[in-house]
Amino acid sequence: MKRLKLILLCAVMIFGILAISACGEKESAGGDYEVTHVVEMTVKDKGTITIELYGTLAPKTVENFVSLVEEGFYDGLTFHRIISGFMIQGGDPEGTGYGGSGRAIIGEFKANGFDNTLSHDRGVISMARRGDSYDSATSQFFICHTGDYKGSLDGQYASFGRVTKGMEVVDAIAAVATGAADKPIADVIIESVKIVK
Repeated sequence: MKRLKLILLCAVMIFGILAISACGEKESAGGDYEVTHVVEMTVKDKGTITIELYGTLAPKTVENFVSLVEEGFYDGLTFHRIISGFMIQGGDPEGTGYGGSGRAIIGEFKANGFDNTLSHDRGVISMARRGDSYDSATSQFFICHTGDYKGSLDGQYASFGRVTKGMEVVDAIAAVATGAADKPIADVIIESVKIVK
């Protein structure tokens, strides 16, 4: 009888450990956010970044990003602002940080009245905007290189997905030499962005 109880106790403990591990895997793969789209961003000479998008978390942001991807808007653009340890930013057709798609969307973040709970951790993608203009997001996005700045980003910018493969590509981009205004000395070109799911 004691042996049976011991076997049952061990089985319960093993099951508990496996359940905790499975939960941990779910969290790292996107947590409780519904994955509505998956995109692949191919960067010249660097590799491919796979990003899952959460359309129920930030619907207008994802809708805007996906429509631009489907139009081929991002193909051939650059990462025009790179700050290692902070983020890599792209999506500006002018390559200056002042350009966009010609249309603006509402900012889906807490300071603008939206319940966006996705923290700006390493690998999270978010929409850039102009200064204090909460509804000025257009086509520019940034991918967090680390989570060190989430205290100032959370609630102020519309996070809408996360990198699931290719963080080594983000690291390689973050390591390039930059000059004035954090612009890369040699262009870092986004060859293509496509919806794969």
